Amino acid sequence: MRITEKKHKLLKPPAKIGIIGGGQLGRMITVEAKRMGYHVTILDPTPSSPAAQVADEQITASFTDRSAIKKLAGACDVITYEFEHIDADVLIDLEVEGYDIYPSGKSLKSIQDKYIQKMMLKNADVPVPDFIIVNDINDMQKCIDTIGLPFILKTRSGGYDGKGNSIIKTMVEMEQSLEEFKGYGLIAERFIEFERELSIIAARDLRNNYAFYPIVENIHENSILRLTRAPANIDIALENKVRAIARKVLKILDDYGVFCIEMFLTHNGEIYINEIAPRPHNSGHYTIEACVTSQFEQLVRVITGMPLGSTRQRSPCVMANILGSDSVEGQYSFDGIEDVLGEDDIHLHLYGKQSTKKMKKIGHLTVLNKSVKAAEEKALKALEKLVIKPL
Repeated sequence: MRITEKKHKLLKPPAKIGIIGGGQLGRMITVEAKRMGYHVTILDPTPSSPAAQVADEQITASFTDRSAIKKLAGACDVITYEFEHIDADVLIDLEVEGYDIYPSGKSLKSIQDKYIQKMMLKNADVPVPDFIIVNDINDMQKCIDTIGLPFILKTRSGGYDGKGNSIIKTMVEMEQSLEEFKGYGLIAERFIEFERELSIIAARDLRNNYAFYPIVENIHENSILRLTRAPANIDIALENKVRAIARKVLKILDDYGVFCIEMFLTHNGEIYINEIAPRPHNSGHYTIEACVTSQFEQLVRVITGMPLGSTRQRSPCVMANILGSDSVEGQYSFDGIEDVLGEDDIHLHLYGKQSTKKMKKIGHLTVLNKSVKAAEEKALKALEKLVIKPL
């Protein structure tokens, strides 16, 4: 049965929503769900996880605990998840038993494995970088012959925020990376000389309606998102091209939910898909203050069978991540919060994480202003005022 042939229910408050994952994305989904009158249960192995701090209940269990995930499904009317690194087969089995899970376990499984994800897109004529499966040093040599140096070596599953990937420029780096990633399935991708990194948040509801948020530009450092400019400074033709690709991706997935599609834009205007996330995304945090309907409310609307909300952006803005410093590890606090909150239209989000370490995402700022440039200048000054200190 196709996913879109399932019969769906309209879930009115106080219906029960289950979220697998208790991090910051789960927290922001929960805040919106509670505002709309829903009951929320979180499954996460960390006691008093960021999401559980604002939810009704938490099941404290591993993401691989099949009985705990089934317990969550049995206690809730619908299930969603805030990250990909969970057992998709458990979700698929639960769906066979009649539980509602969005996005589906099938979509999660196809996205979790980067090789399967890339093949799915390539077979549908969606632009992706050239890629090859890598099993040993001989396959690495084939990469040089077919896609050239440098190339990106990635673990097929489990990578995030720069973990699980490496830029390969020499034979020595090939050998080092093979040893580092020993035991993982690997894929090599052609290195794209991109001009900018773009992303778009897209949604599909249970009535098969689509909604697309403004296209944004993302600035990364060491593969970790530092800043999102919304909207991206691109022309109408490119906007239409990106939206067309996003719509095609959602049709390929044949599923419901909120999805982020990350893309590379080259100097000659070519677009390549980097990755798909079957959930709200860091680059969509700006939607909380800057759009009529946030990406988090949109997900709640989708999974409960409600109509899609407007994705109109109210104001130019910039979202800047608050990342852990290299000088504080463990429990923490901040100096300078009062200075940041004294500024107009700076919105501070702290995630309630119990500890910090270098480059860990512990919060973000969203700054609205008359232009993206003005918002960015204000955001960078605000970040300088926030100082992480030991608790």
